[in-house]
Amino acid sequence: MYAILVVSIIIIIVVLLLAVITTSKAYTYKHTVDPLENNPYVDQELTEQDQDQKKA
Repeated sequence: MYAILVVSIIIIIVVLLLAVITTSKAYTYKHTVDPLENNPYVDQELTEQDQDQKKA
């Protein structure tokens, strides 16, 4: 009876520890953003805006 309880508590502690470690690594990861010059979607939006302005 006590063996199952001890094993269960150890498993819970290991899972909690892994969750804390992965969360802390996720918060320390440095996210980067691509510059606007290399973004094809921005160029597409700009050409669409230019076309809309020419129509008006």
